[in-house]
Amino acid sequence: MTSLSTGEPWPCVLRTARLTLRPAEPADASAFTRLWTDADVRRFLGGPVAEDQLAAYQQNFAGRPHLFTVVSRQATAVLGSVSIDPKSRFDGRREVSYSFLPEHWGQGYAREAVTAAVGWALGHIPSDDPSVIAVTQEANSRSRHLLEAIGMRPIRNFIEWDAPQTMYSVRRGDLSDEL
Repeated sequence: MTSLSTGEPWPCVLRTARLTLRPAEPADASAFTRLWTDADVRRFLGGPVAEDQLAAYQQNFAGRPHLFTVVSRQATAVLGSVSIDPKSRFDGRREVSYSFLPEHWGQGYAREAVTAAVGWALGHIPSDDPSVIAVTQEANSRSRHLLEAIGMRPIRNFIEWDAPQTMYSVRRGDLSDEL
């Protein structure tokens, strides 16, 4: 399913059948800017990043630990991003987040990339908790379906940012390896 190009936890490159997940680079700025400003991408993420905050985002994303740029192995086009927060605001648990450009939705890329990143996190990012979590708005049916498809299960519902949220969790043995 996934191969690591290095034995080191970070930086590393993950490869799947169709994708390469690599550390974010300055050359990815235009694709990341689209991820931060596209209304469809940001629909369930609080809306587009404000113009006055965009420069800080652009200066600080490249080289950020555990932030993968997802590219097609054939065309090397940037499809989206996946990140792992090793100590999230949720009791310091490992948390996966992701966003993909709309033209790449519905093709299984996010599922493939998130599965690879979560599998890597479970094996390479130490934690007192044996799981990786993800949080999404209840209204985001596409994201909820993706998380359930890779083996994540809902564990908690709560309100945040004036919207119902669902927290998902997966442990190594429950992570789907079918891509």
